[in-house]
Amino acid sequence: MKRTERQYALVDLLRAARRPWSAARLAREFGVSTRTVERDVRSLQLAGVPIYADHGASGGYSILPEYSLPPLNLTAAESLAVLAGLALLDSSPYRSAARRAHAKISAVVDERHRGPVQELLGRMQVIDAAAPADGAVPLGVLADVIAARRVVRITYLGEGVDGGPDPAAGTVRDVESMGLLRGGDAWLLVGWCRLREAIRGFRIERITRLEVLEEVAPPRDPALLAADQARWPTRRLG
Repeated sequence: MKRTERQYALVDLLRAARRPWSAARLAREFGVSTRTVERDVRSLQLAGVPIYADHGASGGYSILPEYSLPPLNLTAAESLAVLAGLALLDSSPYRSAARRAHAKISAVVDERHRGPVQELLGRMQVIDAAAPADGAVPLGVLADVIAARRVVRITYLGEGVDGGPDPAAGTVRDVESMGLLRGGDAWLLVGWCRLREAIRGFRIERITRLEVLEEVAPPRDPALLAADQARWPTRRLG
């Protein structure tokens, strides 16, 4: 994330927060050092953003409540739908962006709806059969790869006789990234597999290594992807 984007996200996060955020916690959230967080805060303060520090065991950075955007013209049900939808993306390659968007929407929900919406969100739970894969392959990298249409070299675990991943059946493949597919309980990277010379979907949790190559994926006939996805009851999200 670029410095300017991070500072905008930091302001949105503090604006939506109910309690102060420590520099250490902010550093973990944005994947930077505490010194970087402190520099960002100083830059924002110099720019006129009313961020202040509370000292003590439960202290941290806060922002004056008056520093906010006008409420969105959303009903309680619409606010709940948007926030719940963004929360469902927490196990997707767009997790970081979804969390930032969630903070922005939460900060500007109409005050009349804020309490009931938060109460209902607290009653919602999701059981993910596959834990978010953020070890060998950071989820955010895939979002950037797809946006830039880059070719990637992946080490992929095949499927064993029990249906689970089989380390002994791993392969290395060059894949022309084309998009994402949500299949059942898993996110899949969809692309043209140069090993199989066909479109394939790769479960993200089975990608143990990913190298982003310099090559941009060449144009492929959109009908190929449409024909492949016609086998499944898919729907577009936009």
